[in-house]
Amino acid sequence: MFAGATAQAEPVSVPELLARGRTLCTPPLRSAVARLASPMDAVAAYHFGWTDQAGNPVAGDGGKAVRPALALLSAEAAGAPAPAGVPGGVAVELVHNFSLLHDDLMDGDETRRHRATAWTVFGPAQAILVGDALATLGTEVLLDAGRSGAATEADAARAVALITTATRKLIDGQAQDLSFEHRDAVTVAECLEMEGNKTGALLAAASAIGAVLAGADDRTSDALQRYGHHLGLAFQAVDDLLGIWGATEVTGKPHWGDLRQRKKSLPVAAALAEGGAASRRLAELLADPHGRGEESEEVLAGRAALIEQAGGRAWTQEEARRQHSTALAALDEVPMADEVRERFVALAEFVVVRER
Repeated sequence: MFAGATAQAEPVSVPELLARGRTLCTPPLRSAVARLASPMDAVAAYHFGWTDQAGNPVAGDGGKAVRPALALLSAEAAGAPAPAGVPGGVAVELVHNFSLLHDDLMDGDETRRHRATAWTVFGPAQAILVGDALATLGTEVLLDAGRSGAATEADAARAVALITTATRKLIDGQAQDLSFEHRDAVTVAECLEMEGNKTGALLAAASAIGAVLAGADDRTSDALQRYGHHLGLAFQAVDDLLGIWGATEVTGKPHWGDLRQRKKSLPVAAALAEGGAASRRLAELLADPHGRGEESEEVLAGRAALIEQAGGRAWTQEEARRQHSTALAALDEVPMADEVRERFVALAEFVVVRER
């Protein structure tokens, strides 16, 4: 996604890592969703891409599955087999999808993963209920791991504390993001704080939860969380770039969606902070309430051009690089097998060179 980035040169297959996460985590994820009362189970199955609107099975796009892959890797970082991280992978995926269901509704997004969002198909009330249920299921899955012997009860409790704190920060981040839409400008520092909560917190939890379930000490957990936090900031920086300049046919998200909602994402915040002619013009346009949410493609394209002229695009590309490097540095604090470290590095590289 950013200039100068190269594909992973080592013989680590990121598609295989992601596929492993899906293979190990999807069956227990489906079992957890099946606990939901009707029609919530059907709404959730549609949202996850397992069924169509009528409930017929489909081979859908369930997302990148980065978080389950990280949960499995974190168990291996602690010296445990990958399956020890499965309850953690399922829990973070449930919480992540709770946030997607609610975000789509709050943002008014009508498409996700190349098809209609759940709230447009089943109604806002069902999207809210299913989102709430998924968040609760995440905690239930972790407690089940302690009761079943997949983890000790003490480690399961530590994992619950990790995921609930991350969920609270995620909600904080969404609240900050929504509040920014009603402000003419936000600082880069405010934007980074919001994105650290909204995206970094859950990736931090995913990067450590398998290790916690495997009994890793706090030092290991803390270092893995720092890796995930900075990886989350790099991930979100790339997401912000895609939210403006990404191709809809690749991302599956509405064209100019972030600009239409006047989101104060990193490229926008950086452009507004630059202070030049393009920056000042962008500030004037964002402060003008006329036509809010109804701007034409031409108008939105013009705003994207101003952001680029003011350096917002280049700054965000560089920030993705910096956060990527900081994430990798955190791995140096964790003694782990070289092959596990290489997989963490490969996943980090994937995050910053992706196109969707």
